[in-house]
Amino acid sequence: MELKTVTIEKPENINFILGQSHFIKTVEDLHEALVGAVPGIQFGLAFCESSGPALVRWSGNSDEMIELAKKNAIALSAGHCFIIFLGNCFPINVLNAVKAVPEVCHIYCATANPVQVILAETDQGRGILGVIDGLKSKGIETEADVTERKAMLRKFGYKL
Repeated sequence: MELKTVTIEKPENINFILGQSHFIKTVEDLHEALVGAVPGIQFGLAFCESSGPALVRWSGNSDEMIELAKKNAIALSAGHCFIIFLGNCFPINVLNAVKAVPEVCHIYCATANPVQVILAETDQGRGILGVIDGLKSKGIETEADVTERKAMLRKFGYKL
């Protein structure tokens, strides 16, 4: 077995969801879940098929997001993983809809942070062991940081 690291390549402000599923119909079901969750959503998704022709299957409604999804999925080439890039919404707006798709087994991350995916590769294929999502912690928040965090959440409408 060989360990590999793949860095997700994307513009800094673009959010994505990385997960694992188990069936080729995931592509269509995720597409339907996303368009049903947020009116006017822009997205691209790709799914690494794990049997038969073992293709990267894809869908979406934004050429830019579709290309990001395909490029990163082929770089991962890990069985049954999917990646969704979001153009005009945040993961929090669609995450429950994605998790509710019956084929979805696991969500590794949902973020705009820099991400490295840790893979194991054998003669059979690749699997995701985990992710490094963002930066190493730099310290403990102060009272001023708490005030700033709470203000930001209220500014964005996530808290009253």
